[in-house]
Amino acid sequence: MKTPTVILIAIIAAVGGAGASRLLVDAMPHTEAAAGHAEKDQAEKAPKDHVEQDEHGADRIRISDVKLAAAGVTLAEAGPATLSDTLAFNGVLRANQEALVQVTPRFPGIVRAIRKRIGDTVAKDELLASIESNQSLTAYDLKAPIGGTIIDRQISLGEYASEQKPAFVVADLSTIWVDLSIYRQDLRRVRLDDEVLIDPDDGRGAIRGHVSYIAPVGASETQTAMARVVLANADGRLRPGLFVTARLVLAKRNVAVAVRASAIQTLENKTVVFVREEGDKIEARPVALGESDPTHVEIRDGLSPGEHYVAENSFVVKAEMGKGEAEHD
Repeated sequence: MKTPTVILIAIIAAVGGAGASRLLVDAMPHTEAAAGHAEKDQAEKAPKDHVEQDEHGADRIRISDVKLAAAGVTLAEAGPATLSDTLAFNGVLRANQEALVQVTPRFPGIVRAIRKRIGDTVAKDELLASIESNQSLTAYDLKAPIGGTIIDRQISLGEYASEQKPAFVVADLSTIWVDLSIYRQDLRRVRLDDEVLIDPDDGRGAIRGHVSYIAPVGASETQTAMARVVLANADGRLRPGLFVTARLVLAKRNVAVAVRASAIQTLENKTVVFVREEGDKIEARPVALGESDPTHVEIRDGLSPGEHYVAENSFVVKAEMGKGEAEHD
């Protein structure tokens, strides 16, 4: 009973006697009941928690496409995929030594002009430097014998240039060598023309190539032998000197339904994939997993071809769903 009501009853009782007091007291339960019903109605009108369950008991959450995009979440379509058994190797990118030229002065002399620096692109016969010959005391031109990129320069203006040391190194970087280190226990499994997936770790995915050369000798320091893959590099994506990882494809098998490995999450001790449904809903769909490779996982039950699922940054949806569960508790 609220304090103002008590005061009012006391005043009326003093003025009107016990009968009036009993009348007001009898009315009080109805007043409090009405207030209780009002509070209940307000509670029922309050917005429900944004996590709900579908008819199968799976958790569901509402998240708009705008919010997903802002969090870096991407969707993909479930469907057939080809899984691969692979061997992993480390490698290094190198300039194609068959398309590389060391440019050496014809005659020793003083460097009078330098036209190109490291990183410049040059055409065949383009001027690189001018050198004053010690024999004739006249300057002659040092030109690029092939088109390509200057990857090294060993002369400076005014210094003595010798015919014993390259002044420039020009490389055609339109193709790149990938030299892979193969451990001795894996050598028997590597063959010429085997398919290899090269990952430069630049966020743009793997590049497909084939083994073109296997060294006949190994390195005593590392106890490895070298296998080489030649890759096209017209866009300049691959830079000599950088390390890469590679996966040698040993066998392939086709599966009817697969998702990206990054889509798999665990929620309430269940393996789930977050599936996009109509009305901005995302469902934590329990799934049964099959075979897998480093990029995809087979789904044997719980997901149909053509359904869209959270493929990248699925942990964001998991965190949102966990937040909703906490608020509900």
